[in-house]
Amino acid sequence: MKLAFLYNHEAGHQVRHSAVVIPPLLARYPGAQVTVLATSDYLLDTIRAVTGDVKCDFVRLDTPAWHKPIARVLDAALPFSRLDQLYSNRAVFAGFDAVIVTEGTSLFLKTLGLDLKILRIDHGPGDRAIGFTPSFGRNDMVLLPGAKQRDRFLALGYLKPEQIAVVGYPKFDAVKMAERRKLFADDKPVVLYNPHPEPRLSSWYDMGEEVLEFFYNSGKYNLIFAPHVMLFKRRMHLTVEGWRARLRRDLPVKYRDCPHILIDTGSEASLDMTYTLAADIYLGDVSSQVYEFLVKPRPCVFLDAHATNWEDDPNYAFWHFGRVVKDMVGLERALANAASDHVLYEPVQSRAFAATFDTQGTPSAVRAADAIAAFLSR
Repeated sequence: MKLAFLYNHEAGHQVRHSAVVIPPLLARYPGAQVTVLATSDYLLDTIRAVTGDVKCDFVRLDTPAWHKPIARVLDAALPFSRLDQLYSNRAVFAGFDAVIVTEGTSLFLKTLGLDLKILRIDHGPGDRAIGFTPSFGRNDMVLLPGAKQRDRFLALGYLKPEQIAVVGYPKFDAVKMAERRKLFADDKPVVLYNPHPEPRLSSWYDMGEEVLEFFYNSGKYNLIFAPHVMLFKRRMHLTVEGWRARLRRDLPVKYRDCPHILIDTGSEASLDMTYTLAADIYLGDVSSQVYEFLVKPRPCVFLDAHATNWEDDPNYAFWHFGRVVKDMVGLERALANAASDHVLYEPVQSRAFAATFDTQGTPSAVRAADAIAAFLSR
């Protein structure tokens, strides 16, 4: 069986979700022929850092030179480059029996007349509707981290039981979970502000600078500003859940120079759980990274910049993990009471974590490798 692991994205935040599966797959199934397909040297380097010294091929995909100026224009409004990589390399994909992917644009391969199975290891464990769309049903198999996602997909009717394998969260196997780095010189509480780029839902566009100014003027906290890696990859962000565009402003220099504010808009530390493990308090809006933060339950605060009716909305289930605030006065109070409030929220967090991640003695990467092999041997 000839398998490809595909990495077709501008950033590296999806790599650890699937690359960690490659070593156990090769070790347990010597007959598998695995090729890594990536669309940048950066992605190839990131993948190799996760997989180590494995015996498989690493291939850099590319598109014709004359496509690139077109891509620079169209990428502002749609994932043109990702689709172009798939189309331009369709002859490469034709040489495989199956491709393991981590995101949805890869389903474009299904329209190119290829006899190819697509298996998706999803890269986010969150609750937003974008993670539970009918398009998931076009994958031949979807590997999910836990019962929460499985049960919701089955209730919606978007996936059939035979399309699902619950394998846990392979990314946890790619992270040194016991390692908590000390990032500041003192021992003040460390807050992680982790806004999402989604224009309709993010706190960043309307509240972000207020948040940074609050911490800049506060002597009580250290702040890690580590947004979703895509926020600073683009100047303009278009929603995939409706019609809205927002411009992302540059950060004032004073925040970068502040000793109690650490700003990271996209290094490896923002991808490998360095910050979710190091923080004492999570501050966010709609990023699924809050679930990674809950590997050890701790206080959470959520910013509602849009007067959301969230209480009974399953797409906001994670907002039950802490106080939801709408302004800086509410933020100050929520942070001050975070430790005492956590007594109430910790049981909710623990139950949600257990439903989201099916943790077992067998590593998730091994379970994913076994699930892939079992599906392809049917």
